[in-house]
Amino acid sequence: MAKKASAKSTAPSVCCGSVAEVPLDETAAEALATAFAALADPARLRLLSLIGSAEGGEVCGCDLVEPIGRSQPTVSHHLKILFEAGLVAKEKRGVWVWYRVVPDRFGELRAALA
Repeated sequence: MAKKASAKSTAPSVCCGSVAEVPLDETAAEALATAFAALADPARLRLLSLIGSAEGGEVCGCDLVEPIGRSQPTVSHHLKILFEAGLVAKEKRGVWVWYRVVPDRFGELRAALA
């Protein structure tokens, strides 16, 4: 008789388990805190939204300055934080850097809170 798969076995692979199921070790807690802290700023949330909703799923960093209404260095700083938190990926093309959302990272954050 085959065993029925549990709900836990169908969950996506994440950096750490759900905070409601297992206690987080220090490394997992730091990784989650970095990502959640990156999301805790309105400018970064707007940048993430602009990147995620861009036609083709990616946008040049140069096109993010005007919609946010911040200076180019400030936008670059926020993009760096999003990148370091694993929320966006970047690719340099010539002198420009293009950004796209990393959907798997959001799955990890969602699973940690489940």
